[in-house]
Amino acid sequence: MAKNTKIAFIGPGMIAEAMIAGLIRTRVAQGKDLLAAGPRPERGEQLAKEYGLAYIADNAEAAKQSEVVVLSVKPQQLDGVLAGLKGAIPGQALVLSIVAGASIQHIAAFLGHAAIVRAMPNTPARIGAGITVWTASQDTSPDARKQAEEILSALGQAVYMEDESFLDKATALSGTGPAYVYLFMEALVDAGVHLGFPRRVAEQLVVQTLRGSVEFYDQIEEGPRHLARLRNQVTSPGGTAAEALYYLEKAGFRTAISRAVWAAYERSVQLGKGEQRPPE
Repeated sequence: MAKNTKIAFIGPGMIAEAMIAGLIRTRVAQGKDLLAAGPRPERGEQLAKEYGLAYIADNAEAAKQSEVVVLSVKPQQLDGVLAGLKGAIPGQALVLSIVAGASIQHIAAFLGHAAIVRAMPNTPARIGAGITVWTASQDTSPDARKQAEEILSALGQAVYMEDESFLDKATALSGTGPAYVYLFMEALVDAGVHLGFPRRVAEQLVVQTLRGSVEFYDQIEEGPRHLARLRNQVTSPGGTAAEALYYLEKAGFRTAISRAVWAAYERSVQLGKGEQRPPE
């Protein structure tokens, strides 16, 4: 990406901040090249102080000054934001949307703009450990796609999908995924406390167990890296793991996870259709 490329974040929420931190950490961009735009001056001033970026209250003014415009508002706010941006985005600028459920076609129709990338990062992007699934409109040039990939790769891994429908699926699986992981960790910690561990010790045991399990998976060199194979290595016949797994399966653990991810996917689709609440 060219040096001094101006990037505007329209709606500087938590994911936008994760992207800002990732871009600066990897030196893909400097704070002076970033703009945050939104109606909350206290939030903009906080980001300006922490990252050295510029805060502009007016979305359209921020877009006019930028070569990349990142849409990072809540889905329910998107149409109003797009209406305010119409005609303000430079013709050669790239629009990069991380709005859950918002299709490229919907954004293009509102803005009258052709070069649009749709992406779904997750919060570990803040430390460069995220993963982002992304796609681009047919009118997005190879240079613009390369620019988008460089921005997204600064946040961790970036996976391109030709079929846009996978963006809603990625929202449910990896975009929302950290919430599932934290809930699982919280449940394990509570179980440890129930067993009698001090909470700080239970947290230490759970966090390191997850960290070590993932690192062990990453470093396997012999044989296929199949999750069931790793689980079987821990599960002795008639042992403690076998007993625990029996109860998890009996309680429908896998089914609950699958249904939760499917529900998140359906909600992403609903948000894309402008539904404010899930149907009763």
